[in-house]
Amino acid sequence: MDENLKNMRHSGAHLLASSVQRLFPKVKLAIGPAIDYGFYYDFDFGDEKITPDDFERIESEMKRQKKMKYEFEKIEMRIVDAKRFLKDTNQPYSLSILEDIESKGSSIKEEMDERNKLTENSIVTFYKSGEFINLCRGGHVKSFAEIGEFKILSLAGAYFRGDEHNPMLTRIYVACFNTKEELDEFIKLREEQKQRDHRVLGEKLGIFMFSDEVGAGLPLLLPNGEILKHNLVELMRKYETESGYKYVSTPVLTREELYIKSGHANYYKDDMFSFVNSEGERFYIKPMNCPHHHMIFKKLVDSYRDLPLRLAEAGSVYRNELSGTLTGLIRFLGPITQNDAHIYCREDQLENEFVSVIDLFEKVFNIFGMTGYSYRLSLPDFSKNKYGGDKDEWERVSNIIRKVMVSTKRNFFEESGEAAFYGPKIDVQYKNVNGKEDTIATFQVDILVPRRMGIVYINEMGKEEYPVIIHRAILGAYERFIGFLLEKTGGEFPFWIAPEQVRILTLNDGLVQYAKSIKDILDNISLSSPIEGNRVRSSIDHRNESIQKKIKEGLNSKVPLLIIIGDRESKEGTISIRKNNVTETMKLSMLEKYIISLSD
Repeated sequence: MDENLKNMRHSGAHLLASSVQRLFPKVKLAIGPAIDYGFYYDFDFGDEKITPDDFERIESEMKRQKKMKYEFEKIEMRIVDAKRFLKDTNQPYSLSILEDIESKGSSIKEEMDERNKLTENSIVTFYKSGEFINLCRGGHVKSFAEIGEFKILSLAGAYFRGDEHNPMLTRIYVACFNTKEELDEFIKLREEQKQRDHRVLGEKLGIFMFSDEVGAGLPLLLPNGEILKHNLVELMRKYETESGYKYVSTPVLTREELYIKSGHANYYKDDMFSFVNSEGERFYIKPMNCPHHHMIFKKLVDSYRDLPLRLAEAGSVYRNELSGTLTGLIRFLGPITQNDAHIYCREDQLENEFVSVIDLFEKVFNIFGMTGYSYRLSLPDFSKNKYGGDKDEWERVSNIIRKVMVSTKRNFFEESGEAAFYGPKIDVQYKNVNGKEDTIATFQVDILVPRRMGIVYINEMGKEEYPVIIHRAILGAYERFIGFLLEKTGGEFPFWIAPEQVRILTLNDGLVQYAKSIKDILDNISLSSPIEGNRVRSSIDHRNESIQKKIKEGLNSKVPLLIIIGDRESKEGTISIRKNNVTETMKLSMLEKYIISLSD
């Protein structure tokens, strides 16, 4: 983000906080950073309630204060005085931030070296605008008058500093741009994005639903959703089998001891569902398939001649997520049906296997026309010690991944703190319709678990050796990929995977038999598609409704092809086909050839 734009948006956050504080005098302030399209601010309204109905008066107050042209005045205070001021003005969240700054030895004062130890006499900065004073590092425009065009967008709940153990605050999001034209264009785009939100489309197109009786974060796939998932599973099974993967199936329940051995219980215990059975033994509901596949490796592999071994599974897992983070099919509790696989290989096979994984990923994503993703080399943050094994080993394997990415000319960037505990990985990042970056696929090299779990093979010298393991998920979770696909296509799926591909519409009740004869033809057409045995999925709409209404409903349901028949078509053996808002008439005998051409 341009520094001037960032400063303008951060200044807008002050304007919002000042206006809210004037309208709600008891409000407690937290933080308000600039973001990609504007800014937000977190507030504690206590017993007072705020709703979208309050947006108009907050905006009016913001505009009033903007006209007052309040300038940003820098105020320096000793920490001891700043703490007293924040206590006197009843701002516990700002006080908490200040105490955290003090304890960690960093400073809001820009000129201070963050390595210096702070004392009560160290200086921190506040900024004053009119009557509003806020603890702040700085980075502002000259006055409120220089803040551009803005519009309040939404409310959300947010834990203070992102910690679920802290109070839940109210976050107000505001769009802010230099000009009204830019703001209007953003609002227009945002409305279009809302229509492509997979949660909206999923309900509209009968893909999935949620039920309070079932529970939050537990999606129910409807018939159309199950068709999508089935076709995706079949697609990956075909390609993976052709690439030498062997499919397995593992149970959803697992004894605690297995996850203690693998290390998952130590690192992810809070994210795992568990229970104790009637005999006092603790079980976990499977959060990942890895340890189970490792047990299968021990059964199938003896020597180096058995490698590489590629195991795949469409395995369902469950993960405990905070209710505030749940997002449709993108983030949920389960069942998360992973397009999961583990490749066990010798170290001299690692580079070729890693290249093959990326090649398969790009082959699959090209089928769906999905572009705009990026590769991230996710590394540990060694300063936080959230990794296992030897640091030198991590760096050696990270260099192997770098070599693969560079030699195959794949653009990538690196980020620390994103690796799992057992090895570096490539994460494939993709922005959803709301501009948020999600991980849609992962390819990870495991350098720790083979040693921890005693996973070995006999090498050429007759000695035990640890294999290298690649954990990979091309489509990630099938359900999550359906969410991505909904947003990318707007529900207009490629013909071969569309849940309902053809709908036959009749003008009157007397045409039911002709409609059935058309459906019989459709039912026996084998499509040209990435999966085998894919036949046409069709339906007949012979309700006593106007043809205009039937067409509108077919279009709203995103059915790729509508066949419209009346008395003339029945007598002449023809059909009227509507596709992409274009209608043409053809002989019924040409239907099979036409349908196959759509799926080529």
